[in-house]
Amino acid sequence: MTKSELIEAVAQRAKMTKGSAETVVNAIFETMADALAAGKGIEIRGFGSFTVRTYRAYSGRNPRTGSNVDVTPKRLPFFRVGKELKVAVNEGKPPLPPPPPEPPKA
Repeated sequence: MTKSELIEAVAQRAKMTKGSAETVVNAIFETMADALAAGKGIEIRGFGSFTVRTYRAYSGRNPRTGSNVDVTPKRLPFFRVGKELKVAVNEGKPPLPPPPPEPPKA
């Protein structure tokens, strides 16, 4: 699924315009990127968690030339899938959201 397909799906499910859905999707992605850049983790229950892993410097090898290359230390985002999403993917069907609460009876 591409970002534009995601925006279209959000617009249809939330019954909003594509422009509004694009604003929402962009805001979510920007907020997540800002949190990860600040070194914070993101946990979305039932979906998964995003963390930042730090990798130390090491000496690698260029596969094309065979020469040694010094790789600088870096921080990279890491995603760990949640249990509900893992089960849904393995069963081939998306997890269903909980049903809306019933209105109180008069």
